[in-house]
Amino acid sequence: MGSSPAGSGCGGGSGGSVVGGCGGGAVGGCTNGTSNNSCCNVSLKCRCRWRCLMSSGFVFFLGCFVLFGSVATLYVWFAFTPYYARTALSSSSMLGCQEDNEGSWSVGVFFGDSPFSLKPIEAMNVWRDKTAAWPVANPVVTCASVSDAGFPSNFVADPFLYVQGDIFYLFYETKNSITMQGDIGVSKSTDKGATWQQLGIALDEEWHLSYPYVFNYLGQIYMMPESSMKGELRLYRALNFPMQWTLEKVIMKKPLVDSFIINYNGAYWLFGSDHSGFGTRKNGQLEIWYSSSPLGPWKPHKKNPVYNVDKSFGARNGGRPFFYNGNLYRFGQDCAETYGRRVRTFKVEVLTKDEYKEVEVSLGLIEPSKGRNAWNGARHHHLDVQQLNTGEWIGVMDGDRVPSGDSVRRFILGSASVAIVAVLVILLGVLLGAVKCLIPLNWCTYNSGKRSDAFLAWERSHLFSSKVRRFCSRLNREVSFFRGRIKPNTCAGRLVLAILLACGVAAMCTGVKYIYGGSGAEEAYPLKGHYSEFTLLTMTYDARLWNLKMYVKHYSRCSSVREIVVVWNKGIPPKVSDFDSTVPVRIRVEKQNSLNNRFKMDSLIKTRAVLELDDDIMMTCNDIERGFRIWRQHPDRIVGFYPRLIDGSPLKYRGEKFARTHKGYNMILTGAAFLDSQVAFERYWGEEARQAREVVDKYFNCEDVLMNYLYANASLSKTVEYVRPAWAIDTSKLSGAAISRNTRVHYHIRSNCLLKFSEMYGSLTGRKWEFDGRKDGWDVRLQAQDACDSTEELRLKEEVSCLKDLPAQAESRREKTLKLHEDPSSSKQRE
Repeated sequence: MGSSPAGSGCGGGSGGSVVGGCGGGAVGGCTNGTSNNSCCNVSLKCRCRWRCLMSSGFVFFLGCFVLFGSVATLYVWFAFTPYYARTALSSSSMLGCQEDNEGSWSVGVFFGDSPFSLKPIEAMNVWRDKTAAWPVANPVVTCASVSDAGFPSNFVADPFLYVQGDIFYLFYETKNSITMQGDIGVSKSTDKGATWQQLGIALDEEWHLSYPYVFNYLGQIYMMPESSMKGELRLYRALNFPMQWTLEKVIMKKPLVDSFIINYNGAYWLFGSDHSGFGTRKNGQLEIWYSSSPLGPWKPHKKNPVYNVDKSFGARNGGRPFFYNGNLYRFGQDCAETYGRRVRTFKVEVLTKDEYKEVEVSLGLIEPSKGRNAWNGARHHHLDVQQLNTGEWIGVMDGDRVPSGDSVRRFILGSASVAIVAVLVILLGVLLGAVKCLIPLNWCTYNSGKRSDAFLAWERSHLFSSKVRRFCSRLNREVSFFRGRIKPNTCAGRLVLAILLACGVAAMCTGVKYIYGGSGAEEAYPLKGHYSEFTLLTMTYDARLWNLKMYVKHYSRCSSVREIVVVWNKGIPPKVSDFDSTVPVRIRVEKQNSLNNRFKMDSLIKTRAVLELDDDIMMTCNDIERGFRIWRQHPDRIVGFYPRLIDGSPLKYRGEKFARTHKGYNMILTGAAFLDSQVAFERYWGEEARQAREVVDKYFNCEDVLMNYLYANASLSKTVEYVRPAWAIDTSKLSGAAISRNTRVHYHIRSNCLLKFSEMYGSLTGRKWEFDGRKDGWDVRLQAQDACDSTEELRLKEEVSCLKDLPAQAESRREKTLKLHEDPSSSKQRE
């Protein structure tokens, strides 16, 4: 009566165990039919429990925990290094910008000749020298800039502009990182929106505030923020603008959201949404009220609610209405895919006490295409446009790089991935024999002893308990069946084990990525509140077109890339339409195949910062953004990712391993480096560099070496800065166009260049800067990466330009050089 069901593999008594090693009634060699006193004394019980603890099942689960825990730790270490957490943001921002399920909203500025031709501030080429923001780029107000000013914020949204002459005041919702409540913040700009001074919190109540609609009426400045949590629509008047406000009047005892007041056709109209009513569609409802004064009293529109439709329609207001060419326009929020997905524009055709009609029109704003790498890549739900005294139009818009609820979604997906790992571990245990049963029967409603008539009567009256117990029994029998069908000691069984293990590792990495890895956005790094942009420039030719397409697709998604310029040295150039790019691509066809073309002056480049990056180098956008941020700190330097040390007598060119062994560098290869396009290109094409450029053409090599000498010759201070990349892939190894080269000969040629340039400009040997000199740790090399550098000389990532298919004349010169210097007995080839 008390035995376990046949084939279950689990003891039927109270001692039934998930893992093998301990029997049913007692443990470690005590049988079911023997009492505890006769089977084990106190010392024997301790041994029995230890034997159970060290059973195969316990050891198996402990081993799996260590294995997958190690996998997760290593994945976090390599994929999300601690240095990324050490951003250049100030310490005060650590209080703000916390991950928030409502998003990571920020505010950008736009300009145009009309409200239908607005372009972001970066298109206006507004420059700020103090932060090397050439040009200033959106966003201009973020949670970081507000938090750095001493007002911890998780995000800023719902911007409204108030203009007084040449001074702009920006009011916005800021979510306090401590109270997790919305307050009204205010910023001030005296340079047309390029730089914003954070003035602080203008209005703070005991309830949530947002949508700070600010307007002027009879010489007084009013603010009508959303106070729906209070159940009222309140009007505040400025006592000491912009920081001191007093409650003027409760306009309406109604929880309206996102409301505004507009003077139209001799009356004041109030638009707002009430989501508290029965049958109201959230984000799809709109009501209209009218009055002879903004102070009321207000009367409802005859057709209220004028909208109660799907949330994608744009019923909920999305900013300040505006007049243009005598017409009234309203912004509405499209909340179809996620809350605040986009702003829709409506032209009001009829607005009376009895009728309301509007039609949708196109605003002409270009939708962001960089996804989460763009500050407004996921959604934008608020826009305020106004005409300035100059006739120019200005707009302020909020944007977010992640959809609403993204953090919760990632946590759920990460937890689900970890749960999958647990299931796979159990399956592995079943196949290996470490798991005897899935569900011990003593977990179910079950009595292992002799059943009384009363218990049998109770069991019959509780059929559900009996069914659960029978289900557990059948499920446990499947363990033996499953293990019998897939035998671990066979080839097929080992393959199944390997697949399950691989799936477990993949699921664990996926779970860690969702839980620990953040939103997946590779954001730009601000400098003193300013963002900026740079131009990406690469040099290539026709045989590497496939590589160039992959290159353009990847780097065009980086947040700060404004344009990609392709220097085409040989062959028929491709069409711009051949590339999958989110930024403009310009192909500059050169008449002569020369490495000097890399630094050719180009008046069409609109940014001071240029990233010279070979077309066979693939790095993360985050590495690129970190390098750009460091260059903005030191725009007078060459900032790059491949360091070299020029030292010794006579001078000899060596790889990165030599620099690391001697713990210093004095050269940065310009195959992956940021430069000031105006300064660097003018130096390179100056008269003092004419003879050196001839050396570059002679060897078809060394243009990066020459640029380093020109920088060093122009300054006695540090002229190069190293940035550690998380990883970099040399895609030329996958290309049939990658010509095998003799490493020793290549190094010998570059050593000759060092001798010639040292005679012209002086030696670099007196200059040396140590690694790990930055406080942010961005120049620290991981030990794992140092180990990989044992093959650095084979990488030969100096100049892919030597791989380029040379013209006949340059090829002839190169063949002569190879014959003079090549030693076949010691040659090392690289693909």
